[in-house]
Amino acid sequence: MADKKDEKKPSYSAKDIYVLEGLEPVRKRPGMYIGTTDVAGLHHLIWEVVDNSIDEAMAGYAKNIRVELLPDHKVSIVDDGRGIPVEIHPQSKKSTLETVMTTLHAGGKFGGESYKVSGGLHGVGVSVVCALSEWMRAEVCREGALYTQEYKRGKPQYKVRKEGKCGATGTRVTFQPDPEIFKILDLDLKKILDHLRQQAFLTKGVRIEVFDSRKGKDYHAFYYDGGLLSFIKYLTRTENPLQETPFYINKSAENVDVETAFLYQNENETQELSFANNIYTPDGGMHLTGFRSALTRSLNNYATENEYIKKTEDNLTGDDVREGLVAIVSVKIREPQFEGQTKARLGNPEARTATESVLGEAIKDFLERNSTEARRIMEKCLLAAKARKAAKAAKDTVLRKGVLDGLTLPGKLADCSSRNPAESEMFIVEGDSAGGSAKQGRDRRTQAILPLKGKILNVEKSRIDKMLINKEIRALVVALGTAIAESFDINKLRYHKIVIMTDADVDGSHIRTLLLTLFYRHFAPIIENGHLFIAQPPLFRLQRGKEIKYIYNEEEMKKINKEGWGISRYKGLGEMNPEQLWETTMNPGNRVLKKVIVEDAEEADRLFDILLGEQVEPRKQFIQSRAQFVKNLDI
Repeated sequence: MADKKDEKKPSYSAKDIYVLEGLEPVRKRPGMYIGTTDVAGLHHLIWEVVDNSIDEAMAGYAKNIRVELLPDHKVSIVDDGRGIPVEIHPQSKKSTLETVMTTLHAGGKFGGESYKVSGGLHGVGVSVVCALSEWMRAEVCREGALYTQEYKRGKPQYKVRKEGKCGATGTRVTFQPDPEIFKILDLDLKKILDHLRQQAFLTKGVRIEVFDSRKGKDYHAFYYDGGLLSFIKYLTRTENPLQETPFYINKSAENVDVETAFLYQNENETQELSFANNIYTPDGGMHLTGFRSALTRSLNNYATENEYIKKTEDNLTGDDVREGLVAIVSVKIREPQFEGQTKARLGNPEARTATESVLGEAIKDFLERNSTEARRIMEKCLLAAKARKAAKAAKDTVLRKGVLDGLTLPGKLADCSSRNPAESEMFIVEGDSAGGSAKQGRDRRTQAILPLKGKILNVEKSRIDKMLINKEIRALVVALGTAIAESFDINKLRYHKIVIMTDADVDGSHIRTLLLTLFYRHFAPIIENGHLFIAQPPLFRLQRGKEIKYIYNEEEMKKINKEGWGISRYKGLGEMNPEQLWETTMNPGNRVLKKVIVEDAEEADRLFDILLGEQVEPRKQFIQSRAQFVKNLDI
């Protein structure tokens, strides 16, 4: 906490705190306020408290934020901002600190001049954390004194009290999530570090520290003077850059602060991150639309003026100019209009016009000042346009030949008799041997079996026209029923459970990875809608007399008293007879399935690119850096 002077700055006192409604509904319906009560909701409590500190930093009053992970699932967040006001609030007739902590929609973000830019504009913030915590304590250093108050499940335990002198300013909030609300209380350090690193990139000049004292002592600190310029360098640290100099601009227009950085790579994938008031907007919105428009228009103008394309030729499309692009767009706006409680998309029209205005001029200037970079970008865009036209022609040729016409189900598919997708399952099985056992052991009414021969095509390196003439992939596409590319329709999915069932060895893992890549790149809505699963067949069969037991992992096996048990290890699904495969892996009453989800799409995209892309060096580095963690290698 640091000394502050507030001369000639907007006030921040009781009159700046606006009360809208009470707190009671939060404990009854926590999901309405934090999304879920699982691991994501648990971490959301930290984000809400940190957001208040970030708001103080964006307003120019805080320089340091510290997050402490303590024993007994406690978390403490401290900043050196102005400190929450403590005087009696004119509306609630209680201490302003108590009002903020225990009243929903109470804060300095609903009116006045306390925060010109803020992230937590739904206003649920710290009061929701208070309501969902078994215990919480607030400490405020303000006007030379230390004030405190404690709460249990949203209820104050005593009135705000003065506990001595304090020579600095700031706020500390310590809370303990309520086990009545959260079944899982273990916090994920990596998830916390990733989120706070991102916030440090987005808030130039703020220092964010993390202390983890749950098991020993672990310390991390983030501080980036470069803002998004530092962020873009971090995102592309293992990639193959096309540009040596990233594009960067930070400028205001129409009362909107626009900060953008981008860098082209020698890759095909596009990565765009957008933020509004430091809040990640995964569905983009007006600011991202403005960026795309400015980029496409600027590059087309440059290409025409410098005769890369003739005026009679087709312009570059948005997809052409974004191939290989890694871009970050961040806006700070007075009253952001987010679509939905999750704030996934920004709706302010002024965010689009401001971003277009700032970037249109800046990109033109960048291209003129960096002729070598401009030439490389142009060549990349023109190559993308050429590949797009060639791929379209090739795909059209393939489709004209009727590769998917008629939707005739592949002969190798043993379909189920049910035509209700909600109760139907398709098992994608490795090899004919396991496929045979699965076909005999299945529930024929609801379970379909599609055996695949060998390893499918690596779609990370293949165009869609090559994919469609691959026999195994074509069989899978037809069996799914959704079609692919522009024709994809999730509503035509024939099975609402698609289960990848491969052997528990290196080849099985490789096949599973290739299938996951196919679904991630070309059938993402199947994953997003929760339809993709991975089967968990047993590794061991134990028998003692007539008693039979199946063991699914090495750790579980170590706990077994091995005296008197006959132990068999399965090397593959094909070693199981139909009854065993049904009982252990396919029977809904006994089986274990892992649902495939993508919590961090950007990281997943990067890893698929590293593991299955064209570049050898990043893959080599990835494998070498993780070799020490491999316990059992089947060679």
